[in-house]
Amino acid sequence: MTKGYFFEEVDGVLTFTINRPERRNAINDDVMQGFREVIDYVYDHPTVRFLVITGAGDRAFCSGGDLSEFHALTTAEQASTMLTKMAELLYEWATLPVPTIALINGTAVGGGCEIATACDFRLVSSNAKCGFIQGTLAITTGWGGGTYLFERGLRHDRALKMLVDATVYPARELYDIGWAMRVFDGRPEDALSVFIADMSKIDPGVHKAYKEMEIRKWKNAKLHERIQQEVATCSQLWEQEPHLEAVERFLSKSKK
Repeated sequence: MTKGYFFEEVDGVLTFTINRPERRNAINDDVMQGFREVIDYVYDHPTVRFLVITGAGDRAFCSGGDLSEFHALTTAEQASTMLTKMAELLYEWATLPVPTIALINGTAVGGGCEIATACDFRLVSSNAKCGFIQGTLAITTGWGGGTYLFERGLRHDRALKMLVDATVYPARELYDIGWAMRVFDGRPEDALSVFIADMSKIDPGVHKAYKEMEIRKWKNAKLHERIQQEVATCSQLWEQEPHLEAVERFLSKSKK
């Protein structure tokens, strides 16, 4: 059975690829295990200078949690177990000592948008659309994405609207509002090479020092505690009828 992920380090660039193109690179327990492995790899291999996440194929970066697997979670307690697991992994990812880059080669929605927001940088294909569509399922962000969004320097009204719209935004608009750092045409790997060209010339100790500044700020601002509160809110909404009904409609539609 093919794993739902793979990762490879080349010249200090560690690339983690979600490998479920047939499911629009949706997250399941297998992919979560991949997050655990790649985070551990960063700490075990000082040669890693950058951590990149992308999706297999050219249609989707990540479509969030795989509802075909997670729909069986119907209580707040069950939802909290899954949400907490992924939220903790993303917090570890966000606080890694190396720059993290979301190389968004296709659609990033729901939890996929949360993963991208947890990264330091977002490079978005000009054909991609991204959005926090959780509201269409009558839930909020639940992996920390909303909390990270308010930390990313977007104007408050733009960040809030991105969440409450619960829709997808085209790449150019994502750049205009400050969520995307670069919009690229052509091959994602070429865009990545151009983006990291200058950073690669700098001693990695400098990168780590600046990441530590950000992490200290987050600790003082109780980022982790706020993410836990986000998880709790989503968990409560998860067991409510509006969400359960929305999931059933989504699954019924996807089977047609």
